[in-house]
Amino acid sequence: MAQPAKCYRLGPNGLSLFVRVTPNAGRDAIEGVELRDDDTAVLRLRVSAVPDKGKANAAVVALLARALGVPKSAVSVSSGETSRFKTLSISGDGPALATGIEALG
Repeated sequence: MAQPAKCYRLGPNGLSLFVRVTPNAGRDAIEGVELRDDDTAVLRLRVSAVPDKGKANAAVVALLARALGVPKSAVSVSSGETSRFKTLSISGDGPALATGIEALG
């Protein structure tokens, strides 16, 4: 049986998390893992902030930091600043963070 696709990749200082963000939503929420057409997995997020001057990105960082119990300074957008599909870098104990992300999904 094949392993389910993961929405993150472990690294030496934490992990990279692949997300799909819906800005300007009614509420901030983590909706779980979604499989894309190219068989990659992303964690779906909704934020009520508008995609203007980094407000949505800041809301994404705050939402994930709160959900994973890490400081906001540990979460940063490493690629996809202006895209719905982003890669976030989360510094810390990679396996513990991966367990937390799997619990969210």
